[in-house]
Amino acid sequence: MMVAQLFKGTNRIIWLIFKQNRLKISLWLFGLIGVSLATVSAYTTIYTGEKEIFEFGLTMQNPAMVAMLGKAYQIETFNLGAVFASEMLLLSAVAVSVMNILLVTSSTRMDEEEGRLELIRALPVGRLAYLLAGIILMVIVNSVLFIFLSIGLGLFMHEAFNLESVVLYSGILASTGLFFAGVSAVAAQLTATTRGTLGISFGMLITAYIVRAIGDVGNDLMSLFSPLGWTVRTSVFVENQQWWPILALVCGGTTLLMSTFYLNHKRDINAGLLPDQKGKRYASRFLKSRFGLTWQLEKGTIFSWGIGIFLMSVAFGAILGDLETYFSDLELVKKVLPANSTASMTEQFITLLIGIMSVFAAIPSVSILLKLKKEERMGRTENFYSRAVSRNKVMGNYSIIAFLTGVLMQILIGIGLYVSASQVMEKTIGLESVLASVLVYVPAIWVVIGLATLLVGVFPKWAGFVWGYMLFAMFVIYLGNLLEFPEWLNRLSAFYHVSLLPNEEVNWLSLSLLSIVGTVLSVSGFLGYNKRDI
Repeated sequence: MMVAQLFKGTNRIIWLIFKQNRLKISLWLFGLIGVSLATVSAYTTIYTGEKEIFEFGLTMQNPAMVAMLGKAYQIETFNLGAVFASEMLLLSAVAVSVMNILLVTSSTRMDEEEGRLELIRALPVGRLAYLLAGIILMVIVNSVLFIFLSIGLGLFMHEAFNLESVVLYSGILASTGLFFAGVSAVAAQLTATTRGTLGISFGMLITAYIVRAIGDVGNDLMSLFSPLGWTVRTSVFVENQQWWPILALVCGGTTLLMSTFYLNHKRDINAGLLPDQKGKRYASRFLKSRFGLTWQLEKGTIFSWGIGIFLMSVAFGAILGDLETYFSDLELVKKVLPANSTASMTEQFITLLIGIMSVFAAIPSVSILLKLKKEERMGRTENFYSRAVSRNKVMGNYSIIAFLTGVLMQILIGIGLYVSASQVMEKTIGLESVLASVLVYVPAIWVVIGLATLLVGVFPKWAGFVWGYMLFAMFVIYLGNLLEFPEWLNRLSAFYHVSLLPNEEVNWLSLSLLSIVGTVLSVSGFLGYNKRDI
C-alpha cells in the first residue's frame, strides 16, 4: 500500500504530459515514419536490378562508409532491404534517440526546473507519479513508432520487406530509442539543470557513435561497448536471425529507467545527485559585464559541442586514407561517378561529410539563442530590464556568441579532418583548402541563426520551428537527390546554396545573398524583440 501511494495519480499525469508534448510527438513520429517510407519508395525505382544493388554494395564496403553508416553487409547478400538498412538504419536510430532524449528531458528535468513539477506535487499525487508517467509515455511513443513503421514498410509487398524483416527493423529503432530514454532519465537525476541533462545525454550519444565508428572499422569487440554498435548488428533484411541486440537494448533501457526511481527517491526536488561545482568567491570584472555573464552561462554548451565535433571530425578523417586505394581498381564504381567530374572520390566524400557536419555545427549556435527565450520564460531577464539596459545589447550578446560559436565549430571540423587525414593519406589535403571548404558554410549557418533570432524576437511561441528547419536541411543534403526533391524545395535550405569546395568554384553571389538574408532575419528579430512584451 505504501508503494502504491508513491505512484498515485499516474494516469492523469500521463495525459497531462501528452497534451503538453503532443505537437512535438506528432511531428517527430510523422517525420521519422514519413522519411523512412519515402526512402523505400525511392529505392524501389532506383535499385531495380542486381547490377545497381551490387554497385551500391561495393560502395558500402569502404571503411569511410562503414564509419559513417555502420557495419557493412557481405556483398553477395545485398538486396533492396540491405540497401535501405545500410543508408537509413543507423541515422534513423540516432534520430529516434534524439527524440527520446529531448522528450524525456522535457518531461523530467525541464518541468522540474521550471516549477511545473512542484505545482503537480502540491496536489494529492505520489512522489514518483510524474516520473513514472513520463517513462510510460515514452514507452507508448516508441511502441507507436514500432507499430506504424512496421505496417508502413510491410505495405510495400516486396520480398525483402517481409513480416520478420520489417518487425526486426522497427524493433531495433524503438529499442534504441528506449535505451537512450533511459540514459536521459538517469541524467535528469544526476544534474540539477536541463542544460546538464542534455549535455550528459548527447555526450553519451556522441560517444556511442564514435566508439561504434572506430570499432566497426578496426575492432568488432570495441563496437560491442556501444549501444549503437548493437543497433547495426541485427543483419536485418538479410539473415533476420540476430535478435539479441533488441533484447540487449530493451534490457539496458529497462534497467536504466527502473534505476531512476531509486535515484529520484534519494534526491531533493530541484537538486541533482552530482555535487555542484564550486565557483569563485568574487566575480571577475568580465563576469560582471553583460557579455561576460552570457559567456559564463553558455561556455559549457560551447566546450562540450566543440569537443564532440572535433572528435567526430578526427574519427572520420582517420579513415579517409583507405578511400582512394580501395576503389582504385573498381571499374563499376568509376562508372557511378559523374563522367565530367574531375574531383576524386575522397574529395566528393569530404564535401558530403562537411555539409552534414555543418548542419550539426549550427546546433549549439541555435541552442545559445534559444536560451534567451528560456531566460525570459523563467523570469530572469527581468533582472536585466529592471535597470537601464538595452534589449538590443542583451540579444546582441547572445547573437554574437552564437555566431562565433558557429565559426568555431566549422574551424574545429576543418582542423579535425586535416590533422587525422594528413596522417593516413599519401596526397595530403592542404589545411587552407579544408578550412575554406568548412568556412564557406558560415553564411548558411548565419541564415539559421537569423531565423532563430526572428522567431525568438517576433514569434517566441514558434521558436522550436528552427529545429524542424535544420532537420529539413539535413534531409536535403543527405536524401535530396535520392528522393528527387523538386528544385524549389531544395532551394529552401540555406545549405543547398553553398559551393562544394574544392570541387566547385566559390559562388560569391550566393554567399553574399545568404549573408544578406541572415542579416535581414536578424535585424527583423531585433526590431520585434524591442517592440513585444517580455
